[in-house]
Amino acid sequence: MERRKPYQLVSREWKAENTVVTVNGCRIGDPSELVTIAGPCAVENREQIFTITEYLSKIGVRLIRGGAYKPRTSPYAFQGLKTEGLQLLRAAADKFNMAVVSEVMSVDRIEELCEYADVLQVGTRNMQNYPLLKALGKINKPVMLKRGMSSTVEEWLLAAEYILLGGNENVILCERGIRTFENATRNTLDLSVVPLVKTLSHLPVIVDPSQATGVRDLVPPMCYAAVAAGADGLIVEVHNQPEEALSDGAQSLYLDQFMAMTEKLRELGRLFGRYPDFDLFREHRPLRPETP
Repeated sequence: MERRKPYQLVSREWKAENTVVTVNGCRIGDPSELVTIAGPCAVENREQIFTITEYLSKIGVRLIRGGAYKPRTSPYAFQGLKTEGLQLLRAAADKFNMAVVSEVMSVDRIEELCEYADVLQVGTRNMQNYPLLKALGKINKPVMLKRGMSSTVEEWLLAAEYILLGGNENVILCERGIRTFENATRNTLDLSVVPLVKTLSHLPVIVDPSQATGVRDLVPPMCYAAVAAGADGLIVEVHNQPEEALSDGAQSLYLDQFMAMTEKLRELGRLFGRYPDFDLFREHRPLRPETP
């Protein structure tokens, strides 16, 4: 007899059709779309975030990522600009008609993140922070739930269950690599979970090759592989000066490197019947005038 799954609301048995999370015109989970979220690991200053956001907007990217509160392994590492970082990120996104994706680290920061961000990201260290997950179930904004670095698929889906149980059905799952014995890369990107989870759950699944590999030159091929595996989208770290980045510069793509990757993603996406968001919006993206 097949063992009954411990999760319910996230399962295909509960909901057969795909959940589609719409953000700034992008339909994450729509089988005909491929959504790309891009931006720096951390917001560092006004010039940096405005330069990157403007570049990405001209390509047609609709969602900008950037950390304002940074959970770092070392207490001496850059911890983010906090509220100032969120304000800069929001200002850049508003000017170039983009949506904001940023990480929330604790329950007491949810209200602030909701003020500035359009999608709240739960990082790998907080995937099993159950008070945080319960609180995110009560908000009306999408949540991106990254897989824990040592978590099983079942644990990951049960974490999502906490959010749905609170009433928030707009959850996006993100595979970002898991910890294994291998140390040639930052983590081991488990692309097998993309088609697996899509059979188990109706929630959209995106992939983060930047955090998974930790190596800039490995990011594009892993993006292509993720698309072939059936990912609904990608989240990629991009920086205008990676060698001077305050956080994770070694895994951040140069702007022209990202541009070259989008050209291949465009071709690959069409091969699998998916149309990248930067294709859909490239020709009609009016820029907002800068706020005085």
